[in-house]
Amino acid sequence: MHPAPSVIVFTALSGLGFGLLAWLGIGMPASTGMTAFAFYFIGYTLAVGGLLASTFHLGNPKNAPKAFSQWRTSWLSREGIVSVAALLTIAPYAIGRIFLDADWALLGYVGAALSLITVFCTAMIYAQLRTVPRWHTPTTPALLLMYSISGGALLAGQVSIAGWLILLLGALQMLAWVQGDKAYALSCVSMETATGLGHIGKVRQLEPPHSGTNYLLKEMVFQVGRKHAQKLRVISILALSFVPALLIIGTNAGHVFGALALLIHITGVFAARWLFFAEAQHVVKEYYGK
Repeated sequence: MHPAPSVIVFTALSGLGFGLLAWLGIGMPASTGMTAFAFYFIGYTLAVGGLLASTFHLGNPKNAPKAFSQWRTSWLSREGIVSVAALLTIAPYAIGRIFLDADWALLGYVGAALSLITVFCTAMIYAQLRTVPRWHTPTTPALLLMYSISGGALLAGQVSIAGWLILLLGALQMLAWVQGDKAYALSCVSMETATGLGHIGKVRQLEPPHSGTNYLLKEMVFQVGRKHAQKLRVISILALSFVPALLIIGTNAGHVFGALALLIHITGVFAARWLFFAEAQHVVKEYYGK
């Protein structure tokens, strides 16, 4: 699929933001005053900024509020509702930590849970799609949650935990690639299933459905060269997992090494997220013989 910048920014930044808010909600770190303000400012900026970025992928951004009305059937609506609930729940907890030196733990725990549920809803927007076999696996929600939790730990300064979490993230990402590479073939889609003519035997395309390009071909049948994809996979796995882990595991990682590990990790996250969309194959490509 075509890797739209707005969706890459949305899934990467909002995951990091809600991951940070989840750690803050359980009191890690248990900071107060201006230090707490800085943490919550970063968390809200990433979470809200990421959500706002997603609206740029809409055909008409003015229709974004309508997304909240389909919560019974739409994971997108559920994501919107739960994200607002998370931000509103964390807000009074943050105020207590920043201005009142108060620890309203119940609010924090509820806000942390809602933050992670928001990330799960985001993941299910993609995992529910049978038409994209690479995404339609349990690995997708597990992976996006691990991105949020591990990146949030780095942002929260929990380096002793973050190092092992990002190693686990790297292993999960590689598993997702291995499973994803097999998913399309295992889905058994073909031109016969795409046209509904399989009952008459083997189907071949006499000529394209139309002479020009269209939205489906541009958005759903994006192709990335295998050689380039493999190189980018190596770069992304090194940046998002192994290099940051080496910087902080078993060392007394100070602010410099911690910040360097965070920057490298975020670079890897964006590279892996680009691949997440670019390598996804929509079954509509069978109809066009691609």
